[in-house]
Amino acid sequence: MDIYGMLALIALGYILKYAIKDKRPFQWLNLFSTRILLTLFVFGNVASKNLEYLLSIKVIFIYVILIIALSLGLSYLYARRFVKDENWAGALMILSTYPNTAAMGFPIASLFLDDITPAILYSTTNSLIVLPLATFIAAHYSSGRASVKNSLVKALKFPPTAANLIALAIVLAGIHLPSWLLDPAKSIGWWSIPLLLIYFGSIIDLREFRARHLLEVGLFRVVIPFLFVLLTLRGAGDTYYAVLVEASMPPAIMANVLLAHYRLKAEEGIGVTVVLTLITLVFFMGIKALGF
Repeated sequence: MDIYGMLALIALGYILKYAIKDKRPFQWLNLFSTRILLTLFVFGNVASKNLEYLLSIKVIFIYVILIIALSLGLSYLYARRFVKDENWAGALMILSTYPNTAAMGFPIASLFLDDITPAILYSTTNSLIVLPLATFIAAHYSSGRASVKNSLVKALKFPPTAANLIALAIVLAGIHLPSWLLDPAKSIGWWSIPLLLIYFGSIIDLREFRARHLLEVGLFRVVIPFLFVLLTLRGAGDTYYAVLVEASMPPAIMANVLLAHYRLKAEEGIGVTVVLTLITLVFFMGIKALGF
C-alpha cells in the first residue's frame, strides 16, 4: 500500500465517523483487526524468516539497534525533564521509537535505490525488536509505571506481541513452518492494515492536535536519526540510503495501534503521525529533486 492509499483510508475513517455517529462499530473494527488479523500478519511475517537471514544483516542490525537506542534514550530523558503528563510521556517514547519503515519507507527508499533489499532488511529487523519493546513501554506507562514484572505480563497479553515472540523463537530454533500455513496467515492478516487505517481516521480529533507534540515527535523520530545516519554512514552506498530513509520515517501504524490499545493519547498520536507523514514525504521528495 502506498502513502496516498494510506492517507485516503484515514480520510475515509474520518468521514465515516461523522456519517455513522456511533463509536461501537469502530471499536469492534479495532478489536477484530488488532487481536486477530494483525496477530496473523505478525506471526506469518516473522516465522517466515530463517537463521541465515538474521546472520546476513550485521551492519543494518547494528544501525537498527543504534537508532532505537538513540530515539528511545533521548525521548525518555526529555520526557523525564519536560513532560508532566505520564500518558503523553509514554506515547512520545513509542512514537519516537517505532518508525513506519514499510508502508512509507519502501516507497521513499525506491526514490534513491533501484534495489530496496537493504531497506526491506532494515524494516523487518526493526520490527522484530521494536514491537515487544514498544509494547512493554505502552503497558508500563498505561498502568501508572507498574513493576517491570507486571508490565511484562501486560505486554505479553497483547496478541501481536506474543505472536512476534513465539515466531522469533521458532526461527531461532531452526524450525521451518510450511508455506501453506504461513502464506495464508500473511495474506489474510494483511487486511489489518487498511482496516486499522480506517479506525485511526475515526478517532482523529483535530482539537487534540498540539504543535508542541508534533515538534517533539518530529525531533526524536525524524530529525535526530536523520542527522545521525548522515554523519556516521555517508559513503556506504545503497546501505547508507536505505538506513537514512528507514531510520528517519515518521511513526508507524503499529505505534498508533499500541496507543489505542493501551489508551495512551491515541487521538493526539494519530494526528501527529498524519501531519508528520506529510512533512516527511515532502522533505524526501524535495531533497531527491535537489539531487541529494
